[in-house]
Amino acid sequence: MAALVMAGAAGWAETVGDCNHPIEAPLRSRAALVIEASPSEVDIVGVDGETVRVSCTVNDSGYAQDVELRFSGSEGYGRLNVTSPMRNKNLRVRVEVPRKTNLRFHMGAGELRVDGVTGDKDVDLYAGQITITSPSDGAYRRVDASVDIGEVNAMAFGVDKGGFFRSFTRTTNDGEYQLRAHVMTGEIDLK
Repeated sequence: MAALVMAGAAGWAETVGDCNHPIEAPLRSRAALVIEASPSEVDIVGVDGETVRVSCTVNDSGYAQDVELRFSGSEGYGRLNVTSPMRNKNLRVRVEVPRKTNLRFHMGAGELRVDGVTGDKDVDLYAGQITITSPSDGAYRRVDASVDIGEVNAMAFGVDKGGFFRSFTRTTNDGEYQLRAHVMTGEIDLK
């Protein structure tokens, strides 16, 4: 069962669960959320409300309790760690956040999809694929996308580059947010 531990008058809390016990915690709109994940397939989805909800699945339900979902923070700042000792068990993680959330994400390898989240985004993968679908391409003041080996496909901005050390940068006076995405080996899709 998911555990909730409260600490201090500032409202700092920690919630721990696994694939059998999803977690939920308060996270207000425009909050910052830092996510570190073991190699997996991660979907971050913007939803109505002021809560972060995290769930996961694995191919073999016998490994479901081996995945740790740990959220700590307050309503204005959160940190989510998804850890798993297993490899190649097809770990799939779903993170629901308020539609306006500032994200910072790091994962060694895997696939990340961000859909319907407006806010700053700073995303890093060593190997894999990043797909970011934004509500509006005009929301970004600055966009930086780069791969060491692979492809940057920014259909929203009319860019498609593949090969070694490919990057795309766009700066405008309009827009409120910044987007930075980097993959050492793989693909970035901005839609």
